[in-house]
Amino acid sequence: MTFVSEGGSGGGMYWLATAIFVVAFAAIVSERVHKTKVALVGAATMIVLPILTQNEAFHSTRFGVDYNVIFLLISMMIMINIIARSGVFEWTAIKAAKLGRGYPFRIMAIFIALTAVSSAFLDNVTTVLLLAPVTLLIADELDIDPVPFLIAEALASNVGGTATLIGDPPNIIIASRAELSFVDFIVHLTPVVVVILVGFMLGCKLFFGGRLKVADDKRQRMLAMDASGVIKDKGLAVKSLVVLGLTLVGFTLHGVLDLEPATIALLGASVLLLISRIDPHGVLSEVEWPTIFFFIGLFIMVGGIVKVGVIRDVSEFVIRYTEPTAESMRTTSFVVLWASGILSALVDNIPYVATMSPLILDTANTVFHGGQADPGALPHDTLHHAVLMPVWWSLALGSCLGGNGTPIGASANVIVLGIAERSGIVITFLRFMAFGIPTMLFTLVVSHVYILLRYY
Repeated sequence: MTFVSEGGSGGGMYWLATAIFVVAFAAIVSERVHKTKVALVGAATMIVLPILTQNEAFHSTRFGVDYNVIFLLISMMIMINIIARSGVFEWTAIKAAKLGRGYPFRIMAIFIALTAVSSAFLDNVTTVLLLAPVTLLIADELDIDPVPFLIAEALASNVGGTATLIGDPPNIIIASRAELSFVDFIVHLTPVVVVILVGFMLGCKLFFGGRLKVADDKRQRMLAMDASGVIKDKGLAVKSLVVLGLTLVGFTLHGVLDLEPATIALLGASVLLLISRIDPHGVLSEVEWPTIFFFIGLFIMVGGIVKVGVIRDVSEFVIRYTEPTAESMRTTSFVVLWASGILSALVDNIPYVATMSPLILDTANTVFHGGQADPGALPHDTLHHAVLMPVWWSLALGSCLGGNGTPIGASANVIVLGIAERSGIVITFLRFMAFGIPTMLFTLVVSHVYILLRYY
């Protein structure tokens, strides 16, 4: 089996791109320079050298900025900024606090469950964009640290998004390559996600439970609050919830509608901006622009190392040295699971899966057809071969759950940190990883055991 990297490993551009990414990653971890500045400098350097051409950075769907993600984020931020003016978030915060009787961990458990379930049917970025503002309001009213809640919600969104085809973008890519259905993901991934979610809640109780203390007078004050009294503009609240509801339905049906989520979000944001009659200057000024530009820079940096072949070479190594056969790909499955988990904590999992999935197809072609078939048009029976299926599920679990390891491992993580920063709350790289890495390792161990017991 022969593998050829995008740019030929070992060349000057290969090591230059690697060096830029490593230095940028180290600078982001150190937090001595703001992550948005680092990402933009790294991206500009990739273009100037040129590891990527400007056309590739701005227009290539493979190496450049993913505008579906960018416009989804901008549009949802616009909607949320308008909704916030109606008082809906305050109303939701009071209702959630009362449901949890004002006890912080009960409230956290409610939000973890809500985040995970919502992320299975919406994209996880949308979910955290909706819930993070409510979380901040509850923490402010109870006078408790919001950081444990925000971190838990970011991680829960990645766990929940793993359960379905539409929950996380890597699953959509895998479904397309392997010709898998929505039901396939429910049957094969949802059971392990439920187990992981229960363990995750227990982990949150152990890790955060001792720190989640609230004075009884503040708890009682929260419970005594009248939720209906915090709605500032009932007309705007009704308009906002109708548009938001239709937008969420659109996300669920985007495949049937043949529309990208960004298009649906942009339509919802523009309609709400129009019918709310709010000055757009104020709304647009509240968009998390540093977070948006961090994503732009990160996409370009990752595109650079994808183009020169760094990701492909790592993936190639994983497949080549696991020695897959027509009788067993057990070792391949487990190596793909752990390699995907670790790498997805360091780079965006979308380009990683886009690079890794063709290698799995190439492996299947070599093992089952002696390399004589077209890897891009393998028979359905080959794609769903009992020996190959665990490899697909390992890729899905590793790439989705691995994003919990670091703040830049998943889009939801970046969004939560951006919202916190705008509210004057700093969640450091290391503080996130203190819970993110154990969570990632726990979820990968559970996934490993699940694959072993179910498929081997």
